[in-house]
Amino acid sequence: MIILQKKIAGLNEEALQRFVVRARKAAGLRGTVNVLVTNGAAVRALNRQFRGKNKATDVLSFAAPTSESHATSRANSHATSRVTPKLAGDVAISADIAFENAIRLGHAVAQEIKILTLHGILHLAGFDHERDNGAMARKEAQLRSEFRLPLALIERTKPERSSARKRPDSKLRGRAKLGGSPA
Repeated sequence: MIILQKKIAGLNEEALQRFVVRARKAAGLRGTVNVLVTNGAAVRALNRQFRGKNKATDVLSFAAPTSESHATSRANSHATSRVTPKLAGDVAISADIAFENAIRLGHAVAQEIKILTLHGILHLAGFDHERDNGAMARKEAQLRSEFRLPLALIERTKPERSSARKRPDSKLRGRAKLGGSPA
Protein backbone atom coordinates (compact mmCIF):
# COMPACT_ATOMS: atom_id res chain seq x y z
CA MET A 1 0.00 0.00 0.00
CA ILE A 2 1.26 3.44 -0.94
CA ILE A 3 -0.02 6.51 0.86
CA LEU A 4 1.01 9.92 -0.48
CA GLN A 5 -0.16 12.38 2.15
CA LYS A 6 1.91 15.05 0.43
CA LYS A 7 1.60 15.62 -3.31
CA ILE A 8 4.87 15.01 -5.17
CA ALA A 9 5.36 16.46 -8.65
CA GLY A 10 5.89 13.69 -11.19
CA LEU A 11 4.92 10.89 -8.81
CA ASN A 12 1.63 9.21 -8.04
CA GLU A 13 0.71 6.19 -5.93
CA GLU A 14 0.68 3.80 -8.89
CA ALA A 15 4.12 4.87 -10.11
CA LEU A 16 5.60 4.56 -6.63
CA GLN A 17 3.98 1.13 -6.21
CA ARG A 18 5.60 -0.06 -9.44
CA PHE A 19 8.96 1.21 -8.18
CA VAL A 20 8.47 -0.53 -4.81
CA VAL A 21 7.79 -3.86 -6.53
CA ARG A 22 10.94 -3.53 -8.68
CA ALA A 23 13.11 -2.41 -5.74
CA ARG A 24 11.75 -5.12 -3.45
CA LYS A 25 12.53 -7.83 -5.99
CA ALA A 26 16.00 -6.42 -6.73
CA ALA A 27 16.77 -6.36 -2.99
CA GLY A 28 15.63 -9.96 -2.62
CA LEU A 29 12.86 -8.95 -0.22
CA ARG A 30 9.77 -11.12 -0.05
CA GLY A 31 6.42 -9.79 1.10
CA THR A 32 4.70 -6.49 0.60
CA VAL A 33 6.12 -3.14 1.54
CA ASN A 34 3.89 -0.28 2.62
CA VAL A 35 5.18 3.25 1.99
CA LEU A 36 3.91 6.40 3.67
CA VAL A 37 5.06 9.75 2.28
CA THR A 38 4.08 12.36 4.82
CA ASN A 39 5.29 15.57 6.44
CA GLY A 40 8.39 16.00 8.54
CA ALA A 41 6.47 16.38 11.81
CA ALA A 42 4.80 12.99 11.35
CA VAL A 43 8.12 11.24 10.61
CA ARG A 44 9.70 12.99 13.59
CA ALA A 45 6.86 11.70 15.79
CA LEU A 46 7.43 8.16 14.48
CA ASN A 47 11.17 8.49 15.11
CA ARG A 48 10.48 9.63 18.69
CA GLN A 49 7.85 6.93 19.34
CA PHE A 50 9.67 3.94 17.87
CA ARG A 51 13.36 4.84 18.08
CA GLY A 52 13.38 7.19 21.07
CA LYS A 53 15.00 9.93 18.95
CA ASN A 54 13.20 13.26 19.00
CA LYS A 55 14.63 14.56 15.76
CA ALA A 56 13.71 14.86 12.13
CA THR A 57 14.87 12.21 9.68
CA ASP A 58 14.13 11.53 6.04
CA VAL A 59 13.31 7.80 6.07
CA LEU A 60 12.37 5.18 8.63
CA SER A 61 11.93 1.45 8.10
CA PHE A 62 9.85 -0.85 10.26
CA ALA A 63 10.30 -4.56 9.60
CA ALA A 64 7.21 -6.68 10.11
CA PRO A 65 7.44 -8.92 13.14
CA THR A 66 8.31 -12.50 12.36
CA SER A 67 6.99 -15.41 14.35
CA GLU A 68 8.72 -18.63 15.28
CA SER A 69 5.74 -20.57 13.92
CA HIS A 70 6.15 -18.89 10.53
CA ALA A 71 9.83 -19.87 10.44
CA THR A 72 8.99 -23.43 11.46
CA SER A 73 6.24 -23.76 8.86
CA ARG A 74 8.60 -22.40 6.21
CA ALA A 75 11.26 -24.96 7.17
CA ASN A 76 8.71 -27.80 7.13
CA SER A 77 7.11 -26.92 3.81
CA HIS A 78 9.91 -27.91 1.44
CA ALA A 79 7.35 -29.32 -1.01
CA THR A 80 5.86 -25.82 -1.31
CA SER A 81 9.08 -24.08 -0.34
CA ARG A 82 8.08 -20.65 -1.60
CA VAL A 83 6.19 -19.40 1.43
CA THR A 84 6.13 -15.62 1.19
CA PRO A 85 5.44 -13.52 4.24
CA LYS A 86 2.42 -11.31 3.82
CA LEU A 87 4.14 -8.12 4.97
CA ALA A 88 7.85 -7.38 4.83
CA GLY A 89 7.47 -4.03 6.55
CA ASP A 90 6.70 -0.35 6.35
CA VAL A 91 8.69 2.65 5.17
CA ALA A 92 7.90 6.22 6.25
CA ILE A 93 9.37 9.12 4.28
CA SER A 94 9.44 12.82 5.09
CA ALA A 95 8.37 14.69 1.97
CA ASP A 96 9.69 17.89 3.55
CA ILE A 97 13.24 16.56 3.91
CA ALA A 98 13.01 14.84 0.52
CA PHE A 99 12.16 18.23 -0.99
CA GLU A 100 15.13 19.90 0.76
CA ASN A 101 17.50 17.09 -0.33
CA ALA A 102 16.28 17.27 -3.93
CA ILE A 103 16.86 21.03 -4.11
CA ARG A 104 20.28 20.76 -2.44
CA LEU A 105 21.36 17.90 -4.71
CA GLY A 106 19.78 19.23 -7.92
CA HIS A 107 17.34 16.49 -8.86
CA ALA A 108 13.58 15.96 -8.86
CA VAL A 109 11.68 15.34 -5.64
CA ALA A 110 10.13 12.24 -7.25
CA GLN A 111 13.63 10.80 -7.69
CA GLU A 112 14.46 11.64 -4.07
CA ILE A 113 11.36 9.79 -2.86
CA LYS A 114 12.50 6.76 -4.87
CA ILE A 115 16.03 6.98 -3.40
CA LEU A 116 14.60 7.08 0.11
CA THR A 117 12.19 4.24 -0.69
CA LEU A 118 15.07 2.11 -1.98
CA HIS A 119 17.08 2.87 1.16
CA GLY A 120 14.17 1.85 3.37
CA ILE A 121 13.59 -1.35 1.41
CA LEU A 122 17.24 -2.32 1.78
CA HIS A 123 16.87 -1.94 5.55
CA LEU A 124 13.80 -4.18 5.43
CA ALA A 125 15.88 -6.71 3.47
CA GLY A 126 18.32 -6.88 6.40
CA PHE A 127 21.00 -4.41 5.34
CA ASP A 128 22.39 -2.12 8.06
CA HIS A 129 24.88 0.53 6.94
CA GLU A 130 25.90 1.16 10.54
CA ARG A 131 27.26 -2.38 10.92
CA ASP A 132 27.82 -4.03 7.54
CA ASN A 133 31.21 -2.66 6.45
CA GLY A 134 29.80 -1.08 3.30
CA ALA A 135 27.60 -3.93 2.02
CA MET A 136 24.47 -1.78 2.05
CA ALA A 137 26.28 1.13 0.41
CA ARG A 138 27.50 -1.11 -2.39
CA LYS A 139 24.08 -2.68 -2.93
CA GLU A 140 22.37 0.71 -2.85
CA ALA A 141 24.86 2.15 -5.36
CA GLN A 142 24.37 -0.85 -7.67
CA LEU A 143 20.56 -0.61 -7.54
CA ARG A 144 20.63 3.18 -7.85
CA SER A 145 22.58 2.77 -11.05
CA GLU A 146 20.25 0.01 -12.28
CA PHE A 147 17.20 2.21 -11.61
CA ARG A 148 18.94 5.30 -13.05
CA LEU A 149 18.70 7.27 -9.82
CA PRO A 150 21.09 10.00 -8.62
CA LEU A 151 23.57 9.54 -5.76
CA ALA A 152 22.63 6.91 -3.21
CA LEU A 153 21.66 8.02 0.27
CA ILE A 154 24.74 6.57 1.95
CA GLU A 155 27.13 7.95 -0.69
CA ARG A 156 25.92 11.51 -0.28
CA THR A 157 26.03 11.56 3.53
CA LYS A 158 29.75 10.82 3.60
CA PRO A 159 32.04 13.76 4.24
CA GLU A 160 34.22 14.54 1.24
CA ARG A 161 37.88 13.63 1.55
CA SER A 162 40.46 16.17 0.56
CA SER A 163 41.35 15.90 -3.12
CA ALA A 164 44.90 14.86 -2.25
CA ARG A 165 43.58 11.78 -0.44
CA LYS A 166 40.70 10.98 -2.80
CA ARG A 167 41.10 7.95 -5.05
CA PRO A 168 38.72 7.33 -7.94
CA ASP A 169 38.58 3.59 -7.28
CA SER A 170 38.02 3.85 -3.55
CA LYS A 171 35.24 1.73 -2.11
CA LEU A 172 32.42 3.24 -0.09
CA ARG A 173 33.46 3.25 3.55
CA GLY A 174 32.23 4.62 6.82
CA ARG A 175 28.81 4.84 8.31
CA ALA A 176 25.82 7.06 7.88
CA LYS A 177 23.08 7.59 10.40
CA LEU A 178 19.71 6.00 9.68
CA GLY A 179 17.96 8.28 7.30
CA GLY A 180 21.05 10.39 6.70
CA SER A 181 19.07 13.57 7.19
CA PRO A 182 20.87 16.87 7.15
CA ALA A 183 21.84 18.20 10.55
